[in-house]
Amino acid sequence: MNSGLLYALFAYTIWGLFPLYWRLLQAIPATQITAHRIIWSCVVLTLFIVSTRQWRDFRGSVNRRVLLSYSIAAILISINWIVYIWAVNTNHIVETSLGYFINPLISVFFGTVFFKERLRPLHWLSLACAATGVIYLTLHYDRVPWIALVLASTFALYGLVKKIAPLRSLFGLTFETAVLVLPAIAYLIFCEHIGNGTLLHSDLRTYALLFIGGIITAGPLLMFATAAQRIPLTLIGILQYIAPTLQFLLGIFFYREPFNSVQLTGFGLVWIALAIFVLESLRRKQPQRVAGN
Repeated sequence: MNSGLLYALFAYTIWGLFPLYWRLLQAIPATQITAHRIIWSCVVLTLFIVSTRQWRDFRGSVNRRVLLSYSIAAILISINWIVYIWAVNTNHIVETSLGYFINPLISVFFGTVFFKERLRPLHWLSLACAATGVIYLTLHYDRVPWIALVLASTFALYGLVKKIAPLRSLFGLTFETAVLVLPAIAYLIFCEHIGNGTLLHSDLRTYALLFIGGIITAGPLLMFATAAQRIPLTLIGILQYIAPTLQFLLGIFFYREPFNSVQLTGFGLVWIALAIFVLESLRRKQPQRVAGN
């Protein structure tokens, strides 16, 4: 099997199983878990850069444009992480999966708006179908599916910023976490000062889980970056649905979150939209492969 495919499968499977891990830290506020995640991810990524003798290249890549681009990216991904961890630990795993199901479609929409990318009619039908699903959930459910919308929009905006950012994946992610390290440390100290911190009031198991959170954040991202260089983007586009599918299954069958007919209809419309989008993308790609042979 292609090594790139294996890296992609591992990355998306780990992302899909993330709820199992963050639930182990359910007693800790999502903001504090995210602060630890930022700090330890930065440590892991920096050690990786140093151990692979890339530190000089990394340090030389920093300039004003890099600072601006990755500061915006850092803010977006931190919001995404906080909302995701909070949602997982407050029994909204199913809704988080909805966010990551519709995220690719929002990214496609951003591509048409900001990069003037042209879509085929069936792609527009796919976007309309997904929007109908979200509107249906909003009108017939007890609240706007804001968790899904925040996760999808922040990650799509994050992808937009990363598309025009100048650094490659490893350097970019390291710089993003580095930008947030001092604010994260300051926040944890503040939490200790007001008496609701966990930094100095946890057991060894909790400390270990918080540290490993950095590894499982950096690891899949590095795997994904490697996979993106070795397999077609079309295949990556299909594989990305592994993660929200696993999250959805965990929410329904493992954590027994409620899933009623209204949700089924709304999710069903989104799934139909994804099916249309993937099939049309594959159909459009097929003549290119034939011509290339």
